[in-house]
Amino acid sequence: MDLPRLTHRPFGIILNLSYNRTIVLYNRTLAREVLVELDPAEIDYFTDAEVAADPVPYFDYMLAHHPVWREPKYGVVIVTGYHEALEVYRHPEVYSSINRTGGPVLDLPVELAGDDLTDILEQYRAYFPSNDQLVTFDPPMHTDHRALLMGLITPKRLKENEEFLKRTADRFLDELLPKGQCEFIWEYAKRYAILAVADLLGVPEEDHPMLLALLAAERGPMLGNLQLQVSHRGSLERLYDYFIDKIERRRKNPAGDILTGMSLATFPDGTLPDPVHVARIAANLFAAGNETTVQLLGISLARIADDQAVQDQLRQDTALVPRFIEETLRIEAPIRGSFRLTKVRASIGELDLAPGTVVLLLHGAAGRDARVFADPGEFDVQRANARHHLAFGRGIHTCPGAPLARAEAVYSIRRLLERTERIEISAEHHGPAGQRRWDLMPSYKFRGHNHLYLTCTERAAGLWRARAGRAVTRFLPRQRSRRRSRTWPATACSTPSPKAAAWSGRSATSAAGR
Repeated sequence: MDLPRLTHRPFGIILNLSYNRTIVLYNRTLAREVLVELDPAEIDYFTDAEVAADPVPYFDYMLAHHPVWREPKYGVVIVTGYHEALEVYRHPEVYSSINRTGGPVLDLPVELAGDDLTDILEQYRAYFPSNDQLVTFDPPMHTDHRALLMGLITPKRLKENEEFLKRTADRFLDELLPKGQCEFIWEYAKRYAILAVADLLGVPEEDHPMLLALLAAERGPMLGNLQLQVSHRGSLERLYDYFIDKIERRRKNPAGDILTGMSLATFPDGTLPDPVHVARIAANLFAAGNETTVQLLGISLARIADDQAVQDQLRQDTALVPRFIEETLRIEAPIRGSFRLTKVRASIGELDLAPGTVVLLLHGAAGRDARVFADPGEFDVQRANARHHLAFGRGIHTCPGAPLARAEAVYSIRRLLERTERIEISAEHHGPAGQRRWDLMPSYKFRGHNHLYLTCTERAAGLWRARAGRAVTRFLPRQRSRRRSRTWPATACSTPSPKAAAWSGRSATSAAGR
Protein backbone atom coordinates (compact mmCIF):
# COMPACT_ATOMS: atom_id res chain seq x y z
CA MET A 1 0.00 0.00 0.00
CA ASP A 2 1.32 3.45 -0.93
CA LEU A 3 1.62 5.74 2.08
CA PRO A 4 1.35 9.55 2.11
CA ARG A 5 4.53 11.57 2.57
CA LEU A 6 4.29 14.32 5.16
CA THR A 7 6.51 17.31 5.96
CA HIS A 8 4.63 18.91 8.86
CA ARG A 9 6.31 21.69 10.85
CA PRO A 10 4.08 22.50 13.87
CA PHE A 11 5.73 25.42 15.70
CA GLY A 12 8.99 23.52 16.06
CA ILE A 13 7.43 20.81 18.24
CA ILE A 14 9.03 17.40 18.43
CA LEU A 15 6.03 15.10 18.75
CA ASN A 16 5.78 11.38 19.33
CA LEU A 17 2.32 10.30 18.23
CA SER A 18 1.26 6.67 18.15
CA TYR A 19 -1.35 6.06 15.48
CA ASN A 20 -2.20 2.39 14.99
CA ARG A 21 1.15 1.21 16.39
CA THR A 22 3.19 3.43 14.05
CA ILE A 23 5.42 6.10 15.60
CA VAL A 24 5.34 9.41 13.74
CA LEU A 25 8.30 11.73 14.28
CA TYR A 26 8.35 15.40 13.36
CA ASN A 27 11.19 17.84 13.54
CA ARG A 28 10.79 21.43 12.34
CA THR A 29 14.50 22.03 11.86
CA LEU A 30 15.24 18.92 9.87
CA ALA A 31 11.83 18.92 8.12
CA ARG A 32 12.14 15.17 7.57
CA GLU A 33 9.64 13.37 5.44
CA VAL A 34 7.96 10.58 7.36
CA LEU A 35 5.63 7.73 6.58
CA VAL A 36 2.32 7.36 8.38
CA GLU A 37 0.12 4.34 8.56
CA LEU A 38 -3.10 4.39 10.51
CA ASP A 39 -6.48 2.76 10.60
CA PRO A 40 -9.10 5.52 10.75
CA ALA A 41 -11.66 3.02 12.04
CA GLU A 42 -9.59 2.70 15.22
CA ILE A 43 -9.45 6.46 15.83
CA ASP A 44 -12.26 8.40 17.47
CA TYR A 45 -11.61 11.81 15.96
CA PHE A 46 -14.01 13.44 18.42
CA THR A 47 -12.39 12.25 21.66
CA ASP A 48 -8.76 11.34 20.83
CA ALA A 49 -6.48 13.76 22.68
CA GLU A 50 -3.46 12.97 20.48
CA VAL A 51 -5.37 13.78 17.31
CA ALA A 52 -6.70 16.99 18.89
CA ALA A 53 -3.15 18.05 19.83
CA ASP A 54 -1.86 17.46 16.30
CA PRO A 55 -4.40 16.33 13.70
CA VAL A 56 -2.05 16.68 10.73
CA PRO A 57 -1.16 12.95 10.39
CA TYR A 58 -4.88 12.15 10.47
CA PHE A 59 -5.71 14.95 8.00
CA ASP A 60 -3.00 13.93 5.54
CA TYR A 61 -3.85 10.25 5.67
CA MET A 62 -7.54 10.89 5.13
CA LEU A 63 -6.84 13.28 2.25
CA ALA A 64 -4.69 10.64 0.57
CA HIS A 65 -7.06 7.72 1.15
CA HIS A 66 -10.51 8.85 2.30
CA PRO A 67 -11.38 12.47 1.39
CA VAL A 68 -14.93 11.46 2.32
CA TRP A 69 -15.23 8.92 5.13
CA ARG A 70 -18.10 7.53 7.18
CA GLU A 71 -16.59 6.91 10.58
CA PRO A 72 -18.04 3.80 12.27
CA LYS A 73 -18.70 4.90 15.86
CA TYR A 74 -21.26 7.69 15.31
CA GLY A 75 -21.95 7.35 11.59
CA VAL A 76 -20.66 10.87 10.93
CA VAL A 77 -19.46 11.52 7.39
CA ILE A 78 -16.10 13.31 7.69
CA VAL A 79 -15.09 15.44 4.70
CA THR A 80 -11.41 16.38 4.40
CA GLY A 81 -11.20 16.93 0.62
CA TYR A 82 -11.25 20.52 -0.62
CA HIS A 83 -13.50 19.99 -3.63
CA GLU A 84 -15.82 17.73 -1.67
CA ALA A 85 -16.18 20.38 1.04
CA LEU A 86 -17.00 23.00 -1.57
CA GLU A 87 -19.77 20.77 -2.87
CA VAL A 88 -21.38 20.84 0.57
CA TYR A 89 -20.96 24.60 0.98
CA ARG A 90 -22.61 25.22 -2.38
CA HIS A 91 -25.81 23.37 -1.55
CA PRO A 92 -27.47 24.76 1.60
CA GLU A 93 -30.78 23.44 0.28
CA VAL A 94 -29.37 19.94 0.86
CA TYR A 95 -27.09 20.43 3.87
CA SER A 96 -28.62 22.24 6.82
CA SER A 97 -26.47 24.32 9.20
CA ILE A 98 -28.85 23.77 12.11
CA ASN A 99 -26.33 21.47 13.86
CA ARG A 100 -23.30 23.56 12.95
CA THR A 101 -22.13 24.11 16.55
CA GLY A 102 -23.30 20.72 17.83
CA GLY A 103 -21.50 17.41 18.09
CA PRO A 104 -21.40 14.00 16.43
CA VAL A 105 -24.57 12.85 18.20
CA LEU A 106 -28.02 14.43 17.73
CA ASP A 107 -30.07 14.75 20.91
CA LEU A 108 -33.63 14.99 19.62
CA PRO A 109 -36.94 13.72 21.02
CA VAL A 110 -37.98 12.37 17.62
CA GLU A 111 -36.52 10.09 15.00
CA LEU A 112 -35.49 11.84 11.82
CA ALA A 113 -37.42 9.96 9.19
CA GLY A 114 -38.69 10.94 5.75
CA ASP A 115 -37.41 12.06 2.39
CA ASP A 116 -37.29 15.77 3.30
CA LEU A 117 -36.49 16.85 6.87
CA THR A 118 -36.68 20.61 6.30
CA ASP A 119 -39.90 21.17 8.24
CA ILE A 120 -39.19 18.76 11.09
CA LEU A 121 -35.75 20.28 11.71
CA GLU A 122 -37.25 23.75 12.10
CA GLN A 123 -40.01 22.31 14.29
CA TYR A 124 -37.37 20.97 16.72
CA ARG A 125 -34.84 23.80 16.32
CA ALA A 126 -34.96 24.49 20.05
CA TYR A 127 -33.16 21.19 20.70
CA PHE A 128 -30.05 22.25 18.78
CA PRO A 129 -27.23 24.30 20.38
CA SER A 130 -26.91 27.94 19.33
CA ASN A 131 -30.33 27.58 17.73
CA ASP A 132 -30.99 31.34 17.84
CA GLN A 133 -27.70 32.29 16.19
CA LEU A 134 -27.24 33.22 12.54
CA VAL A 135 -24.63 30.52 11.96
CA THR A 136 -27.28 27.82 12.44
CA PHE A 137 -29.96 29.41 10.24
CA ASP A 138 -30.99 28.10 6.83
CA PRO A 139 -32.68 30.09 4.07
CA PRO A 140 -34.98 31.96 3.99
CA MET A 141 -34.46 32.90 7.66
CA HIS A 142 -30.69 33.04 7.13
CA THR A 143 -31.10 35.31 4.10
CA ASP A 144 -33.08 37.91 6.03
CA HIS A 145 -30.87 37.94 9.13
CA ARG A 146 -27.59 37.96 7.21
CA ALA A 147 -28.80 40.96 5.21
CA LEU A 148 -29.43 42.69 8.54
CA LEU A 149 -25.94 41.83 9.73
CA MET A 150 -24.23 42.97 6.56
CA GLY A 151 -25.88 46.34 7.00
CA LEU A 152 -23.92 46.68 10.25
CA ILE A 153 -20.47 45.85 8.85
CA THR A 154 -20.36 47.78 5.61
CA PRO A 155 -17.02 48.70 3.95
CA LYS A 156 -17.60 52.28 5.11
CA ARG A 157 -18.05 51.20 8.71
CA LEU A 158 -15.01 48.92 8.56
CA LYS A 159 -12.95 51.83 7.25
CA GLU A 160 -14.14 54.01 10.13
CA ASN A 161 -13.14 51.23 12.53
CA GLU A 162 -9.53 51.22 11.34
CA GLU A 163 -8.35 54.15 13.43
CA PHE A 164 -9.75 52.55 16.58
CA LEU A 165 -7.93 49.29 15.77
CA LYS A 166 -4.61 51.10 15.37
CA ARG A 167 -5.09 53.22 18.47
CA THR A 168 -6.15 50.26 20.62
CA ALA A 169 -3.25 48.11 19.43
CA ASP A 170 -0.82 50.81 20.54
CA ARG A 171 -2.62 51.33 23.85
CA PHE A 172 -2.35 47.65 24.75
CA LEU A 173 1.26 47.44 23.58
CA ASP A 174 2.08 50.50 25.69
CA GLU A 175 1.02 48.40 28.69
CA LEU A 176 2.69 45.14 27.72
CA LEU A 177 5.97 45.84 25.94
CA PRO A 178 7.78 47.62 28.81
CA LYS A 179 7.32 44.48 30.91
CA GLY A 180 9.32 42.39 28.44
CA GLN A 181 7.02 39.41 28.74
CA CYS A 182 3.28 38.85 28.52
CA GLU A 183 0.60 36.19 28.23
CA PHE A 184 -0.60 37.14 24.78
CA ILE A 185 -4.01 35.43 24.58
CA TRP A 186 -5.55 36.94 27.70
CA GLU A 187 -3.59 40.16 27.99
CA TYR A 188 -3.91 41.20 24.36
CA ALA A 189 -5.87 39.03 21.91
CA LYS A 190 -9.11 38.59 23.85
CA ARG A 191 -9.32 42.22 24.91
CA TYR A 192 -8.45 43.47 21.45
CA ALA A 193 -10.99 41.27 19.65
CA ILE A 194 -13.81 42.23 22.01
CA LEU A 195 -13.19 45.96 21.78
CA ALA A 196 -12.81 45.81 17.99
CA VAL A 197 -16.37 44.49 17.69
CA ALA A 198 -17.60 46.92 20.35
CA ASP A 199 -16.33 49.88 18.36
CA LEU A 200 -17.68 48.48 15.11
CA LEU A 201 -21.16 48.29 16.66
CA GLY A 202 -20.89 51.73 18.23
CA VAL A 203 -20.86 50.60 21.85
CA PRO A 204 -19.94 53.67 23.93
CA GLU A 205 -16.40 53.54 25.28
CA GLU A 206 -17.68 53.93 28.83
CA ASP A 207 -19.29 50.50 28.40
CA HIS A 208 -16.10 48.81 27.21
CA PRO A 209 -14.96 47.77 30.71
CA MET A 210 -18.30 46.05 31.21
CA LEU A 211 -17.85 44.06 27.99
CA LEU A 212 -14.33 43.04 28.97
CA ALA A 213 -15.51 41.87 32.37
CA LEU A 214 -18.35 39.96 30.75
CA LEU A 215 -16.51 38.33 27.86
CA ALA A 216 -12.76 38.31 28.54
CA ALA A 217 -13.11 35.73 31.29
CA GLU A 218 -12.99 31.99 31.71
CA ARG A 219 -15.90 30.27 30.07
CA GLY A 220 -17.68 26.94 30.26
CA PRO A 221 -17.19 23.92 28.01
CA MET A 222 -15.67 24.99 24.71
CA LEU A 223 -17.20 23.95 21.42
CA GLY A 224 -15.78 20.66 20.26
CA ASN A 225 -14.49 19.58 23.67
CA LEU A 226 -13.28 16.00 23.87
CA GLN A 227 -15.92 15.08 26.45
CA LEU A 228 -18.59 15.83 23.82
CA GLN A 229 -20.35 18.24 26.16
CA VAL A 230 -22.76 20.48 24.27
CA SER A 231 -23.75 23.86 25.67
CA HIS A 232 -27.27 24.88 24.69
CA ARG A 233 -27.10 28.30 26.29
CA GLY A 234 -24.00 30.33 25.61
CA SER A 235 -22.50 33.14 27.66
CA LEU A 236 -23.31 35.57 24.85
CA GLU A 237 -26.94 35.51 25.87
CA ARG A 238 -25.88 37.82 28.67
CA LEU A 239 -25.40 40.46 26.00
CA TYR A 240 -28.98 40.24 24.80
CA ASP A 241 -30.43 42.38 27.58
CA TYR A 242 -27.76 45.04 27.02
CA PHE A 243 -28.43 45.39 23.30
CA ILE A 244 -32.20 45.06 23.62
CA ASP A 245 -32.18 47.99 26.02
CA LYS A 246 -30.00 50.08 23.70
CA ILE A 247 -32.15 49.25 20.67
CA GLU A 248 -35.42 50.08 22.39
CA ARG A 249 -34.01 53.40 23.66
CA ARG A 250 -32.67 54.40 20.23
CA ARG A 251 -35.94 53.56 18.54
CA LYS A 252 -37.77 55.88 20.93
CA ASN A 253 -35.08 58.57 20.85
CA PRO A 254 -32.80 58.34 17.78
CA ALA A 255 -29.37 59.81 18.46
CA GLY A 256 -27.81 59.78 15.00
CA ASP A 257 -25.10 57.33 16.10
CA ILE A 258 -24.11 53.81 15.04
CA LEU A 259 -26.40 52.19 17.59
CA THR A 260 -29.29 54.18 16.18
CA GLY A 261 -28.51 52.93 12.69
CA MET A 262 -28.42 49.38 13.99
CA SER A 263 -31.69 49.87 15.87
CA LEU A 264 -33.53 51.21 12.81
CA ALA A 265 -32.15 48.66 10.31
CA THR A 266 -34.81 46.62 8.52
CA PHE A 267 -35.09 43.24 6.85
CA PRO A 268 -34.92 43.18 3.01
CA ASP A 269 -38.72 43.40 2.82
CA GLY A 270 -38.69 46.62 4.85
CA THR A 271 -40.05 45.17 8.11
CA LEU A 272 -38.49 46.19 11.41
CA PRO A 273 -37.07 43.20 13.29
CA ASP A 274 -37.81 42.53 16.93
CA PRO A 275 -35.09 43.99 19.15
CA VAL A 276 -34.03 40.51 20.26
CA HIS A 277 -33.22 39.55 16.66
CA VAL A 278 -30.87 42.51 16.31
CA ALA A 279 -29.35 41.77 19.72
CA ARG A 280 -28.60 38.18 18.69
CA ILE A 281 -26.87 39.34 15.53
CA ALA A 282 -24.71 41.75 17.53
CA ALA A 283 -23.86 38.97 19.99
CA ASN A 284 -22.89 36.71 17.10
CA LEU A 285 -20.15 39.14 16.11
CA PHE A 286 -18.71 38.95 19.61
CA ALA A 287 -18.79 35.15 19.38
CA ALA A 288 -16.76 35.24 16.18
CA GLY A 289 -14.23 37.59 17.76
CA ASN A 290 -13.88 35.46 20.86
CA GLU A 291 -13.29 32.36 18.76
CA THR A 292 -11.81 32.83 15.31
CA THR A 293 -9.98 36.14 15.75
CA VAL A 294 -8.42 35.40 19.14
CA GLN A 295 -7.07 32.06 17.94
CA LEU A 296 -5.86 33.54 14.65
CA LEU A 297 -3.87 36.12 16.59
CA GLY A 298 -2.43 33.44 18.89
CA ILE A 299 -1.50 31.02 16.12
CA SER A 300 0.09 33.82 14.10
CA LEU A 301 2.20 35.13 16.98
CA ALA A 302 3.27 31.62 17.96
CA ARG A 303 4.60 31.03 14.46
CA ILE A 304 6.30 34.43 14.25
CA ALA A 305 7.94 34.02 17.66
CA ASP A 306 9.01 30.40 17.05
CA ASP A 307 10.26 30.77 13.48
CA GLN A 308 12.86 33.51 13.36
CA ALA A 309 13.29 33.14 9.59
CA VAL A 310 9.63 33.99 9.05
CA GLN A 311 9.87 36.82 11.58
CA ASP A 312 12.89 38.29 9.82
CA GLN A 313 11.11 38.00 6.47
CA LEU A 314 8.12 39.95 7.79
CA ARG A 315 10.32 42.56 9.46
CA GLN A 316 12.12 43.19 6.20
CA ASP A 317 8.85 43.63 4.33
CA THR A 318 5.72 44.21 6.43
CA ALA A 319 3.72 44.31 3.19
CA LEU A 320 3.90 40.51 3.42
CA VAL A 321 1.84 40.42 6.62
CA PRO A 322 -1.54 39.96 4.84
CA ARG A 323 -0.10 37.05 2.86
CA PHE A 324 1.35 35.59 6.04
CA ILE A 325 -2.11 35.71 7.62
CA GLU A 326 -3.72 33.89 4.67
CA GLU A 327 -1.08 31.17 4.72
CA THR A 328 -1.59 30.80 8.47
CA LEU A 329 -5.33 30.44 7.93
CA ARG A 330 -4.68 27.82 5.26
CA ILE A 331 -2.30 25.62 7.21
CA GLU A 332 -3.76 26.10 10.70
CA ALA A 333 -7.40 27.13 10.42
CA PRO A 334 -8.54 28.39 13.86
CA ILE A 335 -11.86 26.62 13.34
CA ARG A 336 -10.96 23.17 12.10
CA GLY A 337 -14.43 22.20 11.04
CA SER A 338 -18.17 22.58 11.36
CA PHE A 339 -21.17 20.28 11.14
CA ARG A 340 -23.96 19.99 8.63
CA LEU A 341 -27.07 17.79 8.51
CA THR A 342 -28.58 16.38 5.34
CA LYS A 343 -32.19 17.45 4.79
CA VAL A 344 -32.68 15.22 1.74
CA ARG A 345 -30.82 12.38 0.08
CA ALA A 346 -27.37 13.37 -1.14
CA SER A 347 -24.03 12.00 -2.23
CA ILE A 348 -20.48 13.19 -1.60
CA GLY A 349 -17.67 11.52 -3.46
CA GLU A 350 -18.65 7.86 -3.61
CA LEU A 351 -20.83 7.91 -0.49
CA ASP A 352 -24.63 8.06 -0.50
CA LEU A 353 -26.14 9.97 2.42
CA ALA A 354 -29.64 9.42 3.77
CA PRO A 355 -31.67 12.34 5.17
CA GLY A 356 -30.56 13.02 8.73
CA THR A 357 -26.87 12.19 8.17
CA VAL A 358 -24.43 14.25 10.24
CA VAL A 359 -21.58 15.66 8.13
CA LEU A 360 -18.37 17.22 9.47
CA LEU A 361 -16.52 19.59 7.14
CA LEU A 362 -12.86 19.70 8.14
CA HIS A 363 -11.67 22.85 6.41
CA GLY A 364 -8.55 22.62 8.53
CA ALA A 365 -7.75 19.53 6.47
CA ALA A 366 -8.99 20.97 3.17
CA GLY A 367 -6.22 23.58 3.36
CA ARG A 368 -3.73 20.71 3.02
CA ASP A 369 -5.29 19.18 -0.10
CA ALA A 370 -2.45 18.67 -2.60
CA ARG A 371 -4.93 18.83 -5.47
CA VAL A 372 -5.27 22.56 -4.72
CA PHE A 373 -2.14 23.61 -2.79
CA ALA A 374 1.33 22.58 -3.98
CA ASP A 375 3.56 21.21 -1.20
CA PRO A 376 0.71 21.71 1.29
CA GLY A 377 2.82 20.85 4.34
CA GLU A 378 5.20 23.73 3.69
CA PHE A 379 4.52 27.17 5.15
CA ASP A 380 5.10 29.63 2.30
CA VAL A 381 4.46 33.32 2.94
CA GLN A 382 4.62 33.91 -0.82
CA ARG A 383 2.05 31.21 -1.72
CA ALA A 384 0.00 32.63 -4.59
CA ASN A 385 -3.30 30.86 -3.82
CA ALA A 386 -3.21 30.80 -0.02
CA ARG A 387 -6.38 32.88 0.13
CA HIS A 388 -8.30 30.01 -1.47
CA HIS A 389 -8.41 28.35 1.96
CA LEU A 390 -11.75 27.51 3.55
CA ALA A 391 -10.97 28.82 7.03
CA PHE A 392 -13.76 31.41 6.75
CA GLY A 393 -16.14 29.02 5.00
CA ARG A 394 -17.75 29.53 1.61
CA GLY A 395 -21.13 30.23 0.12
CA ILE A 396 -23.96 31.80 2.09
CA HIS A 397 -22.21 31.04 5.38
CA THR A 398 -18.92 32.74 4.52
CA CYS A 399 -17.83 34.44 7.74
CA PRO A 400 -19.21 38.01 7.57
CA GLY A 401 -16.61 39.17 10.08
CA ALA A 402 -13.66 37.94 7.99
CA PRO A 403 -12.63 41.48 6.89
CA LEU A 404 -12.57 42.60 10.52
CA ALA A 405 -10.59 39.54 11.63
CA ARG A 406 -8.03 40.13 8.89
CA ALA A 407 -7.75 43.83 9.80
CA GLU A 408 -7.23 43.03 13.49
CA ALA A 409 -4.48 40.55 12.65
CA VAL A 410 -2.74 42.88 10.19
CA TYR A 411 -2.67 45.87 12.53
CA SER A 412 -1.64 43.81 15.56
CA ILE A 413 1.22 42.03 13.82
CA ARG A 414 2.51 45.13 12.06
CA ARG A 415 2.51 47.17 15.24
CA LEU A 416 4.29 44.40 17.15
CA LEU A 417 6.95 44.11 14.47
CA GLU A 418 7.38 47.89 14.25
CA ARG A 419 7.64 48.34 18.00
CA THR A 420 9.99 45.44 18.78
CA GLU A 421 13.45 44.25 17.81
CA ARG A 422 12.65 40.62 18.57
CA ILE A 423 9.68 38.50 19.63
CA GLU A 424 10.34 35.09 21.13
CA ILE A 425 8.52 32.24 22.84
CA SER A 426 9.04 32.24 26.60
CA ALA A 427 11.26 29.25 27.27
CA GLU A 428 10.38 29.58 30.95
CA HIS A 429 6.76 28.73 30.24
CA HIS A 430 6.89 26.69 27.03
CA GLY A 431 10.32 25.06 27.11
CA PRO A 432 13.26 25.48 24.71
CA ALA A 433 13.02 25.54 20.93
CA GLY A 434 12.35 22.09 19.55
CA GLN A 435 10.86 20.94 22.87
CA ARG A 436 7.95 23.31 23.32
CA ARG A 437 5.22 22.57 25.82
CA TRP A 438 2.20 24.29 24.29
CA ASP A 439 -1.02 24.83 26.18
CA LEU A 440 -3.39 24.07 23.31
CA MET A 441 -7.16 24.00 23.25
CA PRO A 442 -8.31 20.39 23.77
CA SER A 443 -10.88 20.51 20.98
CA TYR A 444 -11.64 18.70 17.75
CA LYS A 445 -13.21 21.90 16.34
CA PHE A 446 -10.71 24.58 17.31
CA ARG A 447 -7.00 25.05 16.79
CA GLY A 448 -5.44 27.52 19.17
CA HIS A 449 -3.69 28.33 22.41
CA ASN A 450 -5.25 28.57 25.84
CA HIS A 451 -2.21 30.59 26.85
CA LEU A 452 0.81 31.84 24.92
CA TYR A 453 3.72 33.45 26.74
CA LEU A 454 5.99 35.74 24.74
CA THR A 455 9.12 37.74 25.47
CA CYS A 456 9.85 40.91 23.52
CA THR A 457 12.79 43.24 22.98
CA GLU A 458 11.25 46.67 22.69
CA ARG A 459 12.42 49.09 20.01
CA ALA A 460 13.29 52.64 21.07
CA ALA A 461 10.21 54.85 20.77
CA GLY A 462 11.69 57.22 18.21
CA LEU A 463 12.71 54.33 15.96
CA TRP A 464 9.36 52.56 15.87
CA ARG A 465 7.46 55.79 15.39
CA ALA A 466 9.64 56.66 12.43
CA ARG A 467 9.25 53.14 11.07
CA ALA A 468 5.46 53.41 11.37
CA GLY A 469 5.48 56.63 9.36
CA ARG A 470 4.81 58.89 12.32
CA ALA A 471 6.69 62.02 13.31
CA VAL A 472 9.94 61.09 15.01
CA THR A 473 9.91 62.00 18.68
CA ARG A 474 12.98 64.03 19.55
CA PHE A 475 14.89 63.22 22.67
CA LEU A 476 17.79 64.96 24.31
CA PRO A 477 21.07 63.03 23.87
CA ARG A 478 20.91 61.68 27.40
CA GLN A 479 17.32 60.51 26.91
CA ARG A 480 18.21 58.71 23.69
CA SER A 481 20.96 56.77 25.39
CA ARG A 482 18.55 55.71 28.10
CA ARG A 483 15.90 54.64 25.57
CA ARG A 484 18.02 52.33 23.49
CA SER A 485 16.56 49.03 22.42
CA ARG A 486 16.88 46.59 25.27
CA THR A 487 15.35 43.42 26.57
CA TRP A 488 13.34 44.17 29.67
CA PRO A 489 13.33 41.88 32.68
CA ALA A 490 10.92 38.99 32.22
CA THR A 491 8.18 39.92 34.64
CA ALA A 492 4.58 38.84 34.58
CA CYS A 493 2.01 40.92 32.73
CA SER A 494 -0.38 43.04 34.69
CA THR A 495 -3.82 41.73 35.63
CA PRO A 496 -3.35 38.16 34.38
CA SER A 497 -6.36 35.91 34.08
CA PRO A 498 -6.90 33.57 37.03
CA LYS A 499 -6.12 30.61 34.79
CA ALA A 500 -3.00 32.31 33.42
CA ALA A 501 -1.67 32.87 36.92
CA ALA A 502 -2.35 29.28 37.90
CA TRP A 503 -0.93 27.94 34.66
CA SER A 504 2.36 29.79 35.00
CA GLY A 505 2.90 28.16 38.39
CA ARG A 506 2.65 24.61 37.12
CA SER A 507 5.76 22.51 37.25
CA ALA A 508 7.60 21.60 34.11
CA THR A 509 6.77 17.99 34.80
CA SER A 510 3.02 18.54 34.80
CA ALA A 511 3.24 20.76 31.74
CA ALA A 512 5.25 18.19 29.83
CA GLY A 513 2.70 15.55 30.68
CA ARG A 514 -0.13 17.30 28.86
